[in-house]
Amino acid sequence: MLMRLAIFALILSGLANLGFAARDFSLWMIPAVLAGWYVADMISGLVHMVMDYHPARLGAGLDRLYFYTGSRESDEYLGMFRTSMARLNPFERLVYDFKNHHPRPDALGRRTMLRQIGSTIVAGSLPLSLLLNVACLLFPVPGWAVAGMLSLLIGGTFAQYFHGTLHRAENPRIITLMRQVGLLMTPAAHQLHHDTLRRDFATNSGWSNALLNPVFRFAHRRGWLRDMGLEPQG
Repeated sequence: MLMRLAIFALILSGLANLGFAARDFSLWMIPAVLAGWYVADMISGLVHMVMDYHPARLGAGLDRLYFYTGSRESDEYLGMFRTSMARLNPFERLVYDFKNHHPRPDALGRRTMLRQIGSTIVAGSLPLSLLLNVACLLFPVPGWAVAGMLSLLIGGTFAQYFHGTLHRAENPRIITLMRQVGLLMTPAAHQLHHDTLRRDFATNSGWSNALLNPVFRFAHRRGWLRDMGLEPQG
């Protein structure tokens, strides 16, 4: 019920922001929208980078889940999963999810859109959209700036859903069209990340990977991102 209210509120807030943008239309909206889409892609890459390499919680049995060789539909596994997840906070669950999808990428594609974007809406998109509403009511925010923020909000909200479509054979027609015009990356481009786990972390359009790849190499050399963080430890 609360999630439905959050989604409804986000839709209303987004429509209000669209109205604020429309009342001050200009051609500057085109580069602003592209810039917003670029920033959303870069954020998806930075989040992905941190989640991949951030160490999972020790002592929660996550290593047993990660390396479990039996059926993941079995009572044994499901019981272990519930016990381990109950020990984690929401951030730690996200960290585990990112690691767990590397050996099982198709599992991410099987998740529903709501599961993929729900936490993003509550923790990020809705608060930011409401702040933009308030800013537009209190200040003369240029229409191009509102348009750029809307592009960023849309790209950020659906980032994990876009990631999931890279691990699914069949997707809505709009996903195919967005790939054809370069607004979303292709599964082949994303496979470069899975081949090494050391490059191409952005999962929206991939536009920002040229910038993020040197950032990763620098952070990895400095020891800020360590390989031991890629898999849950005992």
